[in-house]
Parts: sequence; structure tokens; C-alpha cells
Amino acid sequence: MYILIVDDDIVDRKLIRKMLMTDGMQLHSITEVESVSEGLYAIEDMHFDVILLDYSMPKEDGIELLREMRAKPNLGNTAIIMISTSENPSLALKCIEAGAQDFLPKNDITSASLNKAILFAKKRFESEQRMLESYLAVKRMAERDQLTGLSNRYHFEEILKSTIASNIRSKNSVALLVIDIDNFKNINDTLGHNVGDEILKQLVSRINNCLRRDEGFARLGGDEFAVIIGGISQLSQIGKVATRILNHTAEPFVIDNTTISCGVSIGSAIYPTDATHSHDLLKCADIAMYRSKQSGKGKNSFYKEQYQYEFSRRVEIQNNIKNYLKNDAFRLFYQPVYCVKTHKICGVEALIRWPDVTPFYNPDEFIPIAEESRFINELGNWVISTALKQLAQWQNKYSDTLNMAINISPVQLQSECFVEKLLVEVNKYQINTHNITLEVTETALIEDNLKIADVLNSLSVKGFKIALDDFGMGYSSISHLTTYPINIVKLDKSMQVAESEKSIKIIEGLSLMLKALDFEIIAEGIETQSQHFLCKELNINFMQGFLFSKAIPAENIEQLLIDCCLSQK
Repeated sequence: MYILIVDDDIVDRKLIRKMLMTDGMQLHSITEVESVSEGLYAIEDMHFDVILLDYSMPKEDGIELLREMRAKPNLGNTAIIMISTSENPSLALKCIEAGAQDFLPKNDITSASLNKAILFAKKRFESEQRMLESYLAVKRMAERDQLTGLSNRYHFEEILKSTIASNIRSKNSVALLVIDIDNFKNINDTLGHNVGDEILKQLVSRINNCLRRDEGFARLGGDEFAVIIGGISQLSQIGKVATRILNHTAEPFVIDNTTISCGVSIGSAIYPTDATHSHDLLKCADIAMYRSKQSGKGKNSFYKEQYQYEFSRRVEIQNNIKNYLKNDAFRLFYQPVYCVKTHKICGVEALIRWPDVTPFYNPDEFIPIAEESRFINELGNWVISTALKQLAQWQNKYSDTLNMAINISPVQLQSECFVEKLLVEVNKYQINTHNITLEVTETALIEDNLKIADVLNSLSVKGFKIALDDFGMGYSSISHLTTYPINIVKLDKSMQVAESEKSIKIIEGLSLMLKALDFEIIAEGIETQSQHFLCKELNINFMQGFLFSKAIPAENIEQLLIDCCLSQK
């Protein structure tokens, strides 16, 4: 056993050595030093199993060596027995609390007691080490993300607090980057969580290559990550790191021979400019990241105070959507669609409206938020049920040929039970599927999602009409007209506003093309008599717009149905 004796008294050292050597059961390699500084040098040079450390020495107390050893992991794996001329119990307790395994008064030391203390101290230390290793293992599990090995949210927040505190002293700024993977949920939904997990691991590797060793990197949860950059003196430093991350993560991932493209969006916030507390800084970076998402994804946005207002507004809308759904408070309005030939209402489009409360929000504001929060599925189910119930009443009262158009979100089309729930409502109200038009925008088709294509084909086979809404708004692709089971094309209202010779020729050309392909055409946004006349000249099938009626409650539609002289049963 390798033993180090640290004692300034040469007589005591020789006595201890003699007691150790008289134990015939043990063979010891003994080193003697007479000061704490010499003891530290000895420890640096070689490993000792046990240190016999005198508490009272001239320049430094032995307890200083004890504390320094226990503070250094590479020098702290040795059992230590404190020895002293004092028999004070409080001193013994002080040494034990500082990390010693035992305490022996010099007057009580005998060969048997010394060797017994060494043996027990060694075993006690080994037991303490096992407990420490177990604690550290649990601590690592508590602080680390199991999939990526990064710090988790709890550990990250502790690191952020510490980084801010150290930069306060150095008067430097701290940047916090929140990183979120774009369209990650679609990957998990379509390719499975195993593929999603592999992308997360590869993405972590790529981001790590963009960072310095001293930059904190953590997984906050799901597909959200964060990076801490300390010692910031210029904004350009943050921009350079963010740009490197964006460029490295923009490259496609290859998983099981499948190429997958999914970049990231980044939000940046700066201490102390944007916030002075860690949790506020994280909130600011999170808000900036959402701004990047809203601005088209794949970019970095620096936090601005106005984003806080916009974010709070979004949160308020999201909470209200949840409450209004629970209380059945949303309203459904209907805008009539007129047949050009008969000048009568042939159907209506169901349009959801915010409850009649203050503040009031337009569909353009709350529908995207409902889609992001996935409340759109519940909201869409309510629209379908309410609209089909109303259609059944009008068909029984006025005409069984009346049609109902319902707007369907891309999120709904990707929901597992969308078709099933739609058919339940159709059967519940005994409505012919040919009288139901499901309107989708080209944004739902632009990524060529196979799941959406399968759902639309399934609905078409069951007799539902599929309408392509907002055609001509900017995303228009002729391939969508042939790839998907489209029956009806709705010309975007923006095409009706301009009445120049050039815009008229464009509308005329589109109309001729769509008719040649056997599509029914609905012109939206008809507001003037000249637009009405143009649609009649071009033999466009149907029209809707403020010239005829804005979207109105169901009771007002009834009067229009009567005025149009639809036959009653």
C-alpha cells in the first residue's frame, strides 16, 4: 500500500513509520514530507492509497491540503486520515466534514489502531467513491438529454445563469440563440420517430462543428435547441455563428438512402440589451425564433421589442381559440355562390367568424394560429358539423341540389381521422357527397405531400367535389390541376380587381384553358358590374362576391334563397 505521511515533526513521522512497518500483515511503500506544499508536489508526482495528514503545521494547516485535494477530481481519489495532538471532538468533526475518512489523536495511536484506521479509511473511502459515482451518474442523467448527450433544459438554464454572472464581472454581452427545426413534425408523422431521432443526432453534430468549445449547447426539448455565446463585443459575432449554423443545417440529410431537407429557424437575444435575467433572455430568443418561422423559416431574427407585442397577441388568440371552442362560441357565416346562367343561388361557402366580442380577429389572423397550435382540427370539425347540419335543413326546405363549400386546412388533410369524421357527419345528416365541395388552397399542394394526395383522391372517389381555391394568387402551378383530383377552380379575387386590358386577357386565357380541361370555374371577389359582365362574356360558370352578397349569418341566407325563388318542398 502506498502511504504518504505529511507532518512537520520528524519524531512523529518516524514513530508512525515504525508503527506501520511493525505490521507484518502489510507491505507499505512510505513517503514522508514535512509541509503542505511538499505534500502537494508529492501528490502530483505519484498516486497514494492513504495520506496520514497532520492537522497543525507551521505555515498551513493540514486541512488546507485536504480541501485542495477534494476540490480537484484528479487529486481527490485518496483516503485521508487526519492526525493531531488535539483530542477536541469538534476538530475531528471539522476534518471529517472537509473530506477526511478518519481522525486519530496522536496520543492514541498504536500500531494496531493505526493499521486498523488505515484499513477502515480505505474501505470507507471506496464506499464513498461508489456513492459519489452513483450520484454523478444520476446527476448526468438529470442534466443530459438521453438522445443527443447535450445539456437538457434544466442544466442549460443553470449554465446560462452562470455565464451571465461571469460576463457581468467582465462587462461583456451574452448572446442566446434558440434553434428550431423547420417542418420537423411532418418528418415524424410521415417517416417515423426513428428517422426523426436520427436527424436530431446528425443536426447536433453539424451544429457542434459550428461552435467553439466554450459555447454552451443544449436541447431544450423536442426539436428545439439553444446556444450560449459569451464575451460578445459586436453583433457581427452572433450573425457569423448563426449563418454558419444555417448553412450547415441547410444541407439535406440522408437517412436509410432517403434524402430529407429540413433547415432550421433561429432567434437571437442579447444580454443585457434585450433582458437582464436568464429566463427573460430565453423568452426573448424564443419570440425572435417564432418571428423567423413566420418570416419564411430558414433564417435568423434578432429580438425586437415589437415582437413581444405580436407574440403576446398570438398567445392571447391561441388561448381564446381554446376557450371559444370549449364554449361553442364561434360563428359560421355563409357567402352565396351564384350560377351565371340561372342568376340563382346554387350553393354557399361556409366561412368561420370570430365571436362577436372585443378584441375581434379576422380569419386571416386566427386561422394560421389555429393551424400552428393544431386547434384547427377541432375547429374544422366544428365547421363541418355546423355547415352540414345547416345544409341538410336548407335542402329539406328549399332545394336538394343546394351545394355547401367548406374550406379545409392542410393540417386537417394530414390528420389521421379526418376522412372518418367527415363521413360520420355526412351520414348523420344524410347528405349526398356530390353536394359537398371541399376547398383547398395551393399552399396545401405545393410540397407535393403524398398523404394529402391520398386523402384527396379518397375523397374524390367517395363523390366529394374538390375545389382549388385562390388560383392565380402566386403559387399557381398547372401540374396541380392534373396531379390532384380537382373538379372546381376558384379564380382569386385579386385577378378581378385589376381591369386593365392586360389583366382581362390573362383572365380570358385562364378561363379558356380551364374550360378546355373540363374544370368548373368560380370567380371570386366580384364587386363591380364590369367584372360581372366579363364573367358572363367568358362563360364562367359561377360567381361570388360583394356585388351579390358578403358572408352573412344563416338566417339572412334564407331570405336570399326565398328571393331567388328556389322551389320549396
